[in-house]
Amino acid sequence: MTKVVRDGSNVGFNVRAYRQPHELRFRTKMDAPDGGFRLPCTCPFKEETTLKIAFSALLLTCLTTVALAGENPVGFRSSTLADAHNDRTLEMVVWYPSATTAATQLIGDDVVFVGASAVRDAPPAAGKHPLLVLSHGYRGNWSNQIWLASALAHRGYIVAAINHPGSTTHDRSPKAAAQLWQRPVDVSRAIDGVTAQPEKFGLVANDRIAVVGHSLGGWTALEIAGARFDPDRFAHDCKAHPQLASCTVYGKMNPASTSESKTALAADLRDERVTAVVTLDLGLSRGMTDESLAALPVPTLVIAAGVPSHDLPAELESANLAKRLPPASSRYVEISDASHFSFLSVCKPGAEAMLEEEVPGDGIICRDGDGNGARSRDLIQQQVTSLIAEFFQSSIYKENSL
Repeated sequence: MTKVVRDGSNVGFNVRAYRQPHELRFRTKMDAPDGGFRLPCTCPFKEETTLKIAFSALLLTCLTTVALAGENPVGFRSSTLADAHNDRTLEMVVWYPSATTAATQLIGDDVVFVGASAVRDAPPAAGKHPLLVLSHGYRGNWSNQIWLASALAHRGYIVAAINHPGSTTHDRSPKAAAQLWQRPVDVSRAIDGVTAQPEKFGLVANDRIAVVGHSLGGWTALEIAGARFDPDRFAHDCKAHPQLASCTVYGKMNPASTSESKTALAADLRDERVTAVVTLDLGLSRGMTDESLAALPVPTLVIAAGVPSHDLPAELESANLAKRLPPASSRYVEISDASHFSFLSVCKPGAEAMLEEEVPGDGIICRDGDGNGARSRDLIQQQVTSLIAEFFQSSIYKENSL
């Protein structure tokens, strides 16, 4: 189910405009400390449907608990990063290795998506660990890639995830959204926040820091790696490809409305501490300059969703990006049975039907590829996790052990 085009060495913003799980029309509330859904909804679901989902979710949770019983639990902490200069406070969560024997609890588990087990505020494990920062898509949030954060924390990584102000689920401030260039800065602040608090999260191996971004988060990862964005190039390209979701969302954010904002957006936003990046079905890449991509100084893994898409086709986004990266230090993988939403958490049994009953069309966030041989989202994500872990092993790990 995988096509590797080259191996060197939302922005599918739609459920019909990439509505993220916490902003579906039934107005779920992310008022739990772990970012989960809370019912009741504005329009109650049928009792029979709800009971079926509850039973299926309980069974799935039990099976997951059994599967993880033999693993050391990981720690989980939430934190707030203040910003006295730009009034851009960041919500950050961190998953990290721990030797704790305390009881775990589900994080990010809700009526639609499967969460992951962790021990809140557990003491971190000894030794140095690589750091990975996750950047979510437009109107997404830190919980979208819990599956990846948990899996890599179990493999020894410290994994931080943040909510980007203005383009996250519960902060859609037009002013903050228009400051698109602040997204890479958010990631740098997360790196600062984790590395400065080893007593909470563990000690970071400073030569092993990577960024993974989904959708608009993929653009963020490239920017912090040294890619440069040209607003004029992107505006011109959108005239040729107006159907792209990237163009629609870019227009909503309006990040190049003044000469000052255009200059900020086109600036060099690289953080030299970042030693590798991964993009997951990214968008806005067509605005990156050829020169900056050809000279990108860090190894890059580009993973694309291969399910055909009108507004985020792989050939115009991820594949196009891969062709412009240095062949010797980049790799492109297209997963034929993955959709843009395959990089969100696994949906619970009955969730798709529940969403369709509430608002026809919203069930798309639970759909992956179809047809003969199409795999479950869980299997797709296992493959993605392995691809990323193997890529990091070959790119950010050195010959000498820590």
